[in-house]
Amino acid sequence: MSTHNIEVEGFGTIQVPSGTKLVKALENNGIDVSHRCGGQARCTTCRVAFSSPEPEMGQAEHDCLEEDGELGNFRLSCQIRVHEDMKVKVLMRASEKGWEPGGDVED
Repeated sequence: MSTHNIEVEGFGTIQVPSGTKLVKALENNGIDVSHRCGGQARCTTCRVAFSSPEPEMGQAEHDCLEEDGELGNFRLSCQIRVHEDMKVKVLMRASEKGWEPGGDVED
C-alpha cells in the first residue's frame, strides 16, 4: 500500500496510507481535530485549509458547505480521502472548544 505525506501546520509531517480519510489520519497521529457528526458532512466542525492544491470536492461536502454558506471558506476533513501529498492547517480543534473528541468516523 502506498503512503502520502501530510504536512500539518504547527505539527509536522505525517505519513498516511493512501485512501485514508483525512480526519482519521490527523486524529490517529495525535492531531487535535474537531469532528462532531461522525464523518457525515453535517456539522462542518472538521475544518481544514490547504496550502497545497486542494483535492477534488465530493457532492456531500459541496452541498453541506453550500447550505451553510461556507463554500470556499474551508474544507471538511471527514470528506477528503488522502490520495496525494498535502499541506493542511486544522482550523477547528476540539480542545479549543472544550469538546470531547468526536465519535468514530466510518471508513
